[in-house]
Amino acid sequence: MKKFALALLLTLASLPLWAQSNAAAGNADLEVEKRRLSTEREAIEKRFVEERAVCYKKFAVEDCLRESRERRRKEADNIKRQETAINDIQRQRSGAAELQKLDQKAGQQRTQDTPEKQQQSSQNQKDREQRAADHANSRASTAGEAAEREREFQSKQKTHADEQARAAQRKTEAPGLAQRYEDKLKRAEAHKADRERRNANPGKPRGAPLPPPPPEAAASSPAR
Repeated sequence: MKKFALALLLTLASLPLWAQSNAAAGNADLEVEKRRLSTEREAIEKRFVEERAVCYKKFAVEDCLRESRERRRKEADNIKRQETAINDIQRQRSGAAELQKLDQKAGQQRTQDTPEKQQQSSQNQKDREQRAADHANSRASTAGEAAEREREFQSKQKTHADEQARAAQRKTEAPGLAQRYEDKLKRAEAHKADRERRNANPGKPRGAPLPPPPPEAAASSPAR
């Protein structure tokens, strides 16, 4: 029974702290816990719908939606782990009750059994407990692996979305960059052509001086 108790404690680790002590003592109403988790899941979905409506009113829509989806995923995973733990406890309680019945029946039978049969019965009991413990450990390991695969998938999705956003930004900026590059080439061509004209006429004066005034204009000037 020690191995069976160990498997039960491993399952309890997935429950909230306040529920672990009750469940370990056999006092937890697991059906009430299931209804509570169902109510929490409905609240999460309702809030997710409301957050999506708010996100579509913001400038950074995709960032807002991504954060909302991530928050929803984490909360849903937590509820799923608790539900799995509750289901395991229910099965283990049922199994423990069945084992108790078998123990009682075996106890009555052992009073009439030979030492060899008593030893075999004890070994069979240990084998059943080991199988129950292995099953609980396997389920806990599978749940952890599934959560890890989900985190990796969400990380890849985020990386892909970021790359798409950067590609869209580059596409938006491309026409402006092309126009600036073309303007730069035109200015360089114009500067080159101007320099070649100056080099082709290095001695050309900037402008001829004005001629002197005619004699009539000088004679008509009053004497001072």
